[in-house]
Amino acid sequence: MRSLKRYFLSFLIFGLFISASAVAQSQLQSPAEFLGYELGDQWTPHHRVMDYFWYVAEQSEMVEAKKYGKTNEGRELMLAYVSSMSNMARLDEIRTNNLKRTGLIDGEAEGESTAIVWLSYNVHGNETSSSEAALKTIYELVRPDNPQTKEWLQNTVVVMDPMLNPDGRDRYVHWYKETVGDTFNAFGEAREHHEPWPGGRTNHYYFDLNRDWAWLTQKESRARIEQFQNWMPHIHVDFHEQSYTSPYYFAPAAEPFHKAITEWQRNFQYTIGENHAKYFNKNSWLYFTREVFDLFYPSYGDTYPIFNGSIGMTYEQAGGGYSGLGIKKPVGDTLTLKDRLTHHHTTGLSTVEISSMNAEKLVSEFSNYYKKAQSNPAGEYKTFVIDKDNNPDKLRALFKLLDKHKVEYGQASDDQRVSAYNYKTGQKRRQRIEEGDYLVSAYQPKSVLARILFEPRPELADSVTYDITAWEQHYAYGLDGYAVPEELDMKAASMPEKKVDNAVNENAYAYLAEWKDLSDVGLLADLLKHDINIRFSEKEFKIEDQSYDAGTLVITRSDNKFKGTDFDKLVNDLATEHNQHLEAVPTGFVQSGADFGSSSVRYLDRPRVALLSGEGTYSNMVGEVWHYFDKQIDYPVTLLDTDYFGEVDLNNYQVLIMPSGNYNGVIDSSRFDDIREWISSGGKLIALQGANGYLAGKEGFSIERKPDDGNEKETPESGTVLNEYGDQQREYISNFNSGSIFKITMDNSHPLAFGYDDSYFSLKLNADAYKYLEKGWNVGVAKADAHMSGFIGYEAEEKLHNTLTFGVQEMGNGSVVYMVDNPLFRAFWYNGKLLFGNAVFMVGQ
Repeated sequence: MRSLKRYFLSFLIFGLFISASAVAQSQLQSPAEFLGYELGDQWTPHHRVMDYFWYVAEQSEMVEAKKYGKTNEGRELMLAYVSSMSNMARLDEIRTNNLKRTGLIDGEAEGESTAIVWLSYNVHGNETSSSEAALKTIYELVRPDNPQTKEWLQNTVVVMDPMLNPDGRDRYVHWYKETVGDTFNAFGEAREHHEPWPGGRTNHYYFDLNRDWAWLTQKESRARIEQFQNWMPHIHVDFHEQSYTSPYYFAPAAEPFHKAITEWQRNFQYTIGENHAKYFNKNSWLYFTREVFDLFYPSYGDTYPIFNGSIGMTYEQAGGGYSGLGIKKPVGDTLTLKDRLTHHHTTGLSTVEISSMNAEKLVSEFSNYYKKAQSNPAGEYKTFVIDKDNNPDKLRALFKLLDKHKVEYGQASDDQRVSAYNYKTGQKRRQRIEEGDYLVSAYQPKSVLARILFEPRPELADSVTYDITAWEQHYAYGLDGYAVPEELDMKAASMPEKKVDNAVNENAYAYLAEWKDLSDVGLLADLLKHDINIRFSEKEFKIEDQSYDAGTLVITRSDNKFKGTDFDKLVNDLATEHNQHLEAVPTGFVQSGADFGSSSVRYLDRPRVALLSGEGTYSNMVGEVWHYFDKQIDYPVTLLDTDYFGEVDLNNYQVLIMPSGNYNGVIDSSRFDDIREWISSGGKLIALQGANGYLAGKEGFSIERKPDDGNEKETPESGTVLNEYGDQQREYISNFNSGSIFKITMDNSHPLAFGYDDSYFSLKLNADAYKYLEKGWNVGVAKADAHMSGFIGYEAEEKLHNTLTFGVQEMGNGSVVYMVDNPLFRAFWYNGKLLFGNAVFMVGQ
């Protein structure tokens, strides 16, 4: 009897709880009620978007929210999980069951199939309508009187990231609010449609976060991927905006599809697209599919999830930063923010609907994807070998990236000879794999992603693509290794350790530090900031039976007497902090090479560095350089905006970095004369990528463009070929290079190439071709057989034969460093970072 009473009491309490929950949800405020305005009437700043999501999570048992990080400017990053109350009660069980299906955690998945749909909003800050749509979408998902969404959520968990790029979005929103009047002006000439530099698209450091999913160079990306790996969704949508004149774009995507994309992933994109079309047809909204936005480059918000087993998609709404709250379209109607958010809201709900309708199939195919990955992986190569004798700092940098992506690696369990592709030579032949070499096997849960990161030559089904076509990680990190078409025996391994046991040696004549890697640049920067005087050897030398390469840092006691007894401890502490080894030597008398007092052991001045920024410069490249100094080597750089650059005293700086840009309108002839005079007086100008085109042909600068041969296309039989209109894009790409890898021949006796061997793998982003310098040092050149990986048009490849890639010109007492290729591109080309460090610190000393 007592147990029966307890039962009725529990039932009563449960009923009261359900009733209270229902009352709370019935009182849920809409976004308009909460914010005080209708969505689309004005922008919702970041903190108010977050406020509403937290509010819904507090009010509804169907929502759970969590903070997962913060931006460079301190803004919150958050996720909201939305599902039925029964699913929410076992949310972690659903998550871990899904991870068991992937093999990333042990065990067998139990229970029914629950689809996981991840919706990502506003990765590009000035493509603002999607965060407004997110507010409407979460409300509709949990609104008590919407039975349709409740039905969908019975077998579906929706993960919502309402704003991936808060810093960029608020940059845009704050500017627009300061610029617009009481009502918006729909005419494109109005100032509210013309964002100032750098625009709101990018994050704090001007990085495009939609190109960073795989490389994780930005803190927002790293925080997001950690959460992504904890869930591994079946569907992922990345909401974007495009030209205001375009119709809406949704899946299926355009060719080329990477060969690793499965038939199921292709087919379900069509299923999703058909569901969207149903709603767009009903409302007579224009849309298009299968054009422009392909699925090849692995670091997008659609492709990265695809290579992790999801159905990844980009949805593109017309609008962007140019559109403001409303813009007059060429056909005469006005596109408003309300229109834009409504379209995104519609595809968001449509995605949840079609996923729910196919939940069992989604989960089944996702599970099969990972079973095949581990038992029968696709692709030509089954094992990717990374030589154990590579630089340990480079190895650790790569393995840190692999760990973040849950890509497993091990070591060869014995010596063996196999047929393999040699990344360095680009040839297939018998190779010796040694015990202890690092192996990335295709027989693992993250098989497809491993293939994508390491396949030597990604295969394009179609040469017309949206982004770079090569990114292989041996080349990116400067590592020797092989791709093997068979599975190799492997033992477990963790990240290679680097033991550093620096100790004070008061009898040391000097301390020596190697110069091989970005970590060495970081140590140099820190030493200079602590006023340690440093030399570097321009030649190889041998001391105490140990050989040292050119570029080795030489820190003598004589140069640092002013530090007194603090010298030894400070130098060793800094080296240990950077995990770099110092070798203490008792003499400056070498066995071979130059003694430490020689003129070939150069004193290294601490340079004051300036970077051109602002109107006329390309913000992405400005951000890449800024991020390099600020976050990678922690060395001061002064950004000088072009709007006041003419007033700057250049004599306050030893290094001026000129990124790509359109300088004709921002640097007049008088100021250019000042720059030339400053160089001659001892300054160093570093020209990156497109800036070389600006300098080419100008008085005093020896860089020259390589002329086209000017030959017309003819056939022997019929004379000049008549091109067809429909083939114009194909004709264009014969001269096109969107991003392919070239093997650059290096003169490593020059300071610009210190730390490298006789070759360097460079990511070429265009077909700009420059002649060898007649007056200067051709430090890095692309010879006739330089192309290694990625698509390049045949005419573009021929044009790049025997051209300058990196060069140095002496000009009076100063120098100009020509970097035709950008070694800091998107911050993921790790092996280029030492090269840029050479340009800043070594050249011209």
